[in-house]
Amino acid sequence: MKIYTRTGDDGETGLFFGGRVPKNDPRCEAYGSVDHVVSALGVARALCKDGYVKSLILDIQNQLFTVGAELATLPENYETMKNSYKVIVSGMVTDLEIKLDELDSKVNLPPSFILPGASPGSASLDLARTALRESERRILDVQDLGHLVNKEILPYINRLSDLLFMLARYEDRNLPDELITGQKIDE
Repeated sequence: MKIYTRTGDDGETGLFFGGRVPKNDPRCEAYGSVDHVVSALGVARALCKDGYVKSLILDIQNQLFTVGAELATLPENYETMKNSYKVIVSGMVTDLEIKLDELDSKVNLPPSFILPGASPGSASLDLARTALRESERRILDVQDLGHLVNKEILPYINRLSDLLFMLARYEDRNLPDELITGQKIDE
């Protein structure tokens, strides 16, 4: 099997479990933006030094593949997809909240604004977080069209954005506040 199929040369793409849509369809924009986050998290995983952070990023990447699969499935094919693959459930949101609470107990946030870039790992996590916020807006576009079947996706994405923020802070937990807030720049 070749990597290229030529089936998208006319500007359309196939969806999970069937159906074709233009490549600029809001659904494609949404799952494409989630794919962007998965790749950004790959960079973060490569750059982060903390083993716990790396492990959690890997779990998140796999969960985001689930989000992408859900977004790439037409509503009429959703039950078929759901019977074959995992979907985002409320328990996953709760798990993110538990991780957030754990990290919050281990990180002292500085009293002023945090400027991304204190370390390569945290900077890449902050970049992934902002890309995830973009994904959230694209997912809202899909919801506004009435095509978002699983309403747990939006709370999951929202909580995940918070978790990425805290993971970046956890990655930098041993750095001085001046470096985290950008008040001390090494030259």
